[in-house]
Amino acid sequence: MTAPGPLVRLDRVTCRYGDEAVLVDVDLAVGTGEFVGVVGPSGSGKTTLLRTVLGTVAPATGTMHRHPGLRVSYVPQVETVNWNFPVTVDECVLMARVRGRRLPWPSRAEREEVASVLERLGIAELGSRHIRELSGGQQQRVFLARALLGRPDLLLLDEPTSGVDVRTRHEVLHLLTDLNEAGLAILLTTHDLNGMAAHLPTLVCLNREVIGAGPPRAVLTASVLERTYGARMEVLHHGGMPVVVDQYQDERAKVVELRRRERRAL
Repeated sequence: MTAPGPLVRLDRVTCRYGDEAVLVDVDLAVGTGEFVGVVGPSGSGKTTLLRTVLGTVAPATGTMHRHPGLRVSYVPQVETVNWNFPVTVDECVLMARVRGRRLPWPSRAEREEVASVLERLGIAELGSRHIRELSGGQQQRVFLARALLGRPDLLLLDEPTSGVDVRTRHEVLHLLTDLNEAGLAILLTTHDLNGMAAHLPTLVCLNREVIGAGPPRAVLTASVLERTYGARMEVLHHGGMPVVVDQYQDERAKVVELRRRERRAL
């Protein structure tokens, strides 16, 4: 979809669970072909933000505008999935087409479409494998395949690199970059400031409200991060990219090293 304005726009959106506000006066816009990452501590409202864009959480105040006819797909955190559910990769992906189908079994065209999506994501050979037999990276690709089967204009992902190793994290990042370069708009959340967030074109720092938004070099600053996470962080630059150093972790490492030296001196 090529829209003249944003695909989705939140204007001063506040969301509540009971009496507790989890998002406060949030402004956010995602346009055609944009790639936006949202970072913030646990409980900062990142998942609620995605669900608001998806339409499953209604704002208490403010407005959420979606372009008419916008197709949105959502990829949840892999930790929330029951990977022992008895389905193969093909069957899992086909579940995305249940709505609106007249027959209980997939058509030839649907099977061909699934095969095409799996091929695009580099897991064509896994179609008949049980989902519990997959690695973390393969699991993430399966749910990406489910999402892409709906031919979305906007893809939402909740912590797509959570719980995966460094190699898988890079694979997921490169895959999402390829999808974005092919024209897909992406909005994702992540805890991974250095491995994921620093490589995205646009970042939003969120802690119930938007603390900062823009390119990583403008957003990943000590002052913005301290306001976002409530802790001191140092930002270095390596190869033109910002690198975030958690001051608490740094101080703790110094204490551990000091104690180690003291033990050696005894």
